[in-house]
Amino acid sequence: MTAPLALAEAQGRLLALAPHVPVELRASADAAGYFLAAPISARRTQPAAALSAMDGFAMRAADLPGPWRVIGESAAGHPFTGTVSAGDAVAISTGAVLPPGADMVLLREDSRADATTLTLTGTPPDPLARHIRPRGMDFADHDLLLPAGARIDAAAIGLALAAGHDHVPVRRAVRLAVIDSGDELAAPGTAIAAHQIPASNGPMLAALAAGLPAHVRRIGPVADRIDALIAAFDTAADADVIVTSGGASVGDHDLIRPALAAMGVTLDFWRVAIKPGKPLLVARRGAQVILGLPGNPASAWVTGFLFLLPLLRAALGAAAPLPRAISVPLATPMAKGGGRMEFLRAHWDGAHVALDRLQDSGALSPLARSNALVVRPAGAPPAPAGTAVPVYLTNFA
Repeated sequence: MTAPLALAEAQGRLLALAPHVPVELRASADAAGYFLAAPISARRTQPAAALSAMDGFAMRAADLPGPWRVIGESAAGHPFTGTVSAGDAVAISTGAVLPPGADMVLLREDSRADATTLTLTGTPPDPLARHIRPRGMDFADHDLLLPAGARIDAAAIGLALAAGHDHVPVRRAVRLAVIDSGDELAAPGTAIAAHQIPASNGPMLAALAAGLPAHVRRIGPVADRIDALIAAFDTAADADVIVTSGGASVGDHDLIRPALAAMGVTLDFWRVAIKPGKPLLVARRGAQVILGLPGNPASAWVTGFLFLLPLLRAALGAAAPLPRAISVPLATPMAKGGGRMEFLRAHWDGAHVALDRLQDSGALSPLARSNALVVRPAGAPPAPAGTAVPVYLTNFA
């Protein structure tokens, strides 16, 4: 039996197998959560003309300290059509085009105006062009704005539309099949006998993927029989990714590996040197990736976070599919590490991270209480409170 893989090697091998989902053009306004399949460059200049950043009066700085003749108005969407000459001033609103000839905006509160005359009462802007947004301040035509693989969030949608992109190239939503397996599982909404437990892993993993563009199909619970598992895999033949929970270990009733072998599917790797989550398997059926997660709830969640989400992000074209750890001081002491890298459920309060009192891989309540995973390397020495440790914030999408 080969030794379990280190986390980084297992993640690297998994991401190398990620399916290449087809690229499509998607309306920019509906592209939140997707990843750009190609870079985005500006198709226009923003702003296209110099604008006022404040309400006031546009004029020539050379005419200070005034007074000025008020000869018209420039409003947002309604520019002044004339030219500012010596001694002239034009009332201007925020976002309005700066009239030709003007190179300064005097704030309303620094001036007094009657029907035709404007007088300086306060302090001119410093520098004199302070309240002017120059042409191209944000971006110029052909500027590279977003790289391929960037996640499209609300700001990116606004930028793409402002840059002239009504549609953006993305990879279509990934098709994910979630298979629950185990004779001990009772489907949601059914009676639960004393020898059964509710089938919670499937819905949990589906919810874990909900923050990504994914069409999720849940299958199961599937009985612990090779023929039933093969039928479930066949039902999900059109999925880009299949994820299973349970049955990936070596017990008499752990039948994911035998079912895959019966289908002629060869494992890419099996077992990872982490806790929880050691009995994890990865296989490939054509372009489809099959990810077998452990059945214990905490193990399924942690491996879903560390493997399933990165795989889905990679399939969607993310430039950085892996979660990013940050360094956070411990609020509570941490005991020495064991023989495997561990991921401890914890709560981050914005300044410190406190380990949950319960770390059993079969427990769901610590997951619901936690918003972080503390990384404890194999063989790590005890760490007192205040020690900075690597932490994954688990709300990373």
